[in-house]
Amino acid sequence: MALIRLAARARQTLRRLARASADARQVRRAQVLLWLDAHLRVTEVAKRIGYTRQAVYAIVRRYFARQPLPVAERIRDRPRTGRPGTKRERSRQVIQTLLAQPPSRYHYRSPVWTVPMLRTQVQRRLKCSVHARTVRRALHELRYRFKLPRYIFAQRPARWRQVKGGSKPA
Repeated sequence: MALIRLAARARQTLRRLARASADARQVRRAQVLLWLDAHLRVTEVAKRIGYTRQAVYAIVRRYFARQPLPVAERIRDRPRTGRPGTKRERSRQVIQTLLAQPPSRYHYRSPVWTVPMLRTQVQRRLKCSVHARTVRRALHELRYRFKLPRYIFAQRPARWRQVKGGSKPA
């Protein structure tokens, strides 16, 4: 006896999601439902996917509980609230005002803003510590492009003596 029986259109949608979805959880849920529809046992599906039997049953229960929704919505995660990014939001506002002005106005000798300079100014204005990653995320959200410095140390060529006209082999 099959635990689940899918309609042809639902099966087609789940196959498409299992192949092309960017969300890994959604892919695994689609695979679970497709394997159960193919008459595999719950224990075998759980072993294949790396879930417990209870997790497989929960996926099926959730799928049927969301019956009025489209198939793709039934297996998608519900939106969850998390801790709001208040520091990043405040940093973004400060960075936006800073980027409109040259760094020389803040007594920097650089013609362009760098992440450490922005971080220092954001910390002074907000009066709290801000990580460089927070500044980078804020710059990314503001659609500013930046690159990390690349340090290339001077390297001698393998035949540097010959290049300089040094000792010649006998």
